[in-house]
Amino acid sequence: MRNKYLDKQTASDIDQQVSKILRGLGNPEPPLNLEEVRTLLELDREYYSSVDDGALREFVSRARIAGKQMLTRPMLILDMVRKWDLKALYLPDRKRILIDSSQPQKKWRWFEGHETIHSVIPWHEVLMHGDTIHSLSPACHEQIEAEANYGAGRLLFLQEKFDSVAKGSQISFDLAKTINHDFQNTMTSTLWRLVESADIPALGVVSQHPRRTDENFDPKNPCRYFIRSRKFEERFSAISELEIFAFMRRNCSSQRGGPIGSADLVLSDDRGEEHLFHFEAFHIKYETLASFTYLRPHPTVLGLGRAA
Repeated sequence: MRNKYLDKQTASDIDQQVSKILRGLGNPEPPLNLEEVRTLLELDREYYSSVDDGALREFVSRARIAGKQMLTRPMLILDMVRKWDLKALYLPDRKRILIDSSQPQKKWRWFEGHETIHSVIPWHEVLMHGDTIHSLSPACHEQIEAEANYGAGRLLFLQEKFDSVAKGSQISFDLAKTINHDFQNTMTSTLWRLVESADIPALGVVSQHPRRTDENFDPKNPCRYFIRSRKFEERFSAISELEIFAFMRRNCSSQRGGPIGSADLVLSDDRGEEHLFHFEAFHIKYETLASFTYLRPHPTVLGLGRAA
């Protein structure tokens, strides 16, 4: 999946909502305390399990949800979870966030931040009432999810407090680990924010281990996330996931954890001009994180993936 950028007005509107939350909390230092956020916004949080059909059905049957549509069709929640493969959802009638407890616990924080943003964006409130979310078009669903992802990143990384650390810094896993320690979010979300905030061409990849793929690996869609900075998107739009993953496979070791690859490579931009990037890859438990950071123009003609 490729990241999606919002137009400036939408991003500004969401940033205003996030700023309002942070001001209400007294502009806290990292890490953000989500319990304090829930208290400020008067939100409730509960858990369900998507892998236990009986438990989910029992949860739905006893959930006290206001609103005629939910009362007349309580299995609507179950339908939504299955249709959209939801890891969490927000129920506006009761201001309740539901999180799938079968997901890795480290991801719960991101899920909660994401659903919190749904709760404060005015136009999401309208879309998510009643049966509307159940019948959203894929394009509309993709848009509101991109908006919630943007807002969650700005909230969990405390807007300018992240910017002050990341701006002007070279993307690296040492930097990502430092930020991850301070803000207490996942390494994946940290890499995502670093790449999207970069003012140079940069690329982030989240995938299976390039040398240790399993039966669920799709060779036609090898990257779980393909995260591009704005300048990468603008100047290197022809670079494909297949090409990048092939380079990763050639330049990563089969080591099971920690740093698994580092190299320089040349990428051609949309004008055919060549540029040098630095590549790093790091494997943590169930996924590989990779970064490709712009270094400088490259005068020598080399093919994609060839070490410089």
